[in-house]
Amino acid sequence: MFTPKAMAHTGPPETITVERDRHVLMIGLNRPDKRNAFNRVLLADLSRAYALLESDPELRCGVLFAHGEHFTSGLDLVDVAPVIAAGASPYPDDGRDPWRLDGDWTTPIVAAAQGRVLTLGIELLLAADIRVAAPDTRFSQLEVRRGIYPFGGATLRFPREAGWGNAMRWILSGEEFDATEAHRIGLIQEISDDPVQRALAIARTIADKAAPLGVGTILASAHRARRDGDEAAIAQLGPDVVRLFRSVDGIEGVQSFIQRRDAHFTGH
Repeated sequence: MFTPKAMAHTGPPETITVERDRHVLMIGLNRPDKRNAFNRVLLADLSRAYALLESDPELRCGVLFAHGEHFTSGLDLVDVAPVIAAGASPYPDDGRDPWRLDGDWTTPIVAAAQGRVLTLGIELLLAADIRVAAPDTRFSQLEVRRGIYPFGGATLRFPREAGWGNAMRWILSGEEFDATEAHRIGLIQEISDDPVQRALAIARTIADKAAPLGVGTILASAHRARRDGDEAAIAQLGPDVVRLFRSVDGIEGVQSFIQRRDAHFTGH
């Protein structure tokens, strides 16, 4: 179990909890009285939490979850719309884009959802690497019903994850769908009665059992294939595997196989 702590910042209220669970960083959306709607403070705090996850070498996986009944009701339009309409970035200079549209990422994220998951909430899940949701979770990509369109990555990732027809069925209509449908189309990978603990279990497996250099190289290879094409990714496979076999963790992995024991990876 973990005990979430508020992330320090200069403005009230505390909108994010951050807690380390060994090599896992637990990141909790913490505006439950507002259904975790994203105002400017929450956007900035989440941005800094994601920057911490990606920059700290001791962190090997992240878990994104939400306090309260709902994952998120989406964007707090009254607070944030003027900033976006002016073309300004809602993220601080020391943060990263939580929707991970600002370059490649090397630290995986497991997301856990419950209650309502609206608009940018779906895009947060799509930006994560593995997604778990409670059985009663409800989803809606309803931007078209507000006169705008998804701008957090859904137009890129939803068709790729779910297939064109499945994605357009929900993006174009803005209608609500349930966890069973989300699982069917690949938006989530598992349905769990306790999605946070299930996400944490997955994250602990990645952090404790998988070699950090191997995990980072897997993500880099997948990003390269998507961005530059299969040939570019294939060209890097050989150099990557040589580098990993020569690493401290690669040598440890071979020794653990020979000695029939669990490997103890250090990230070197």
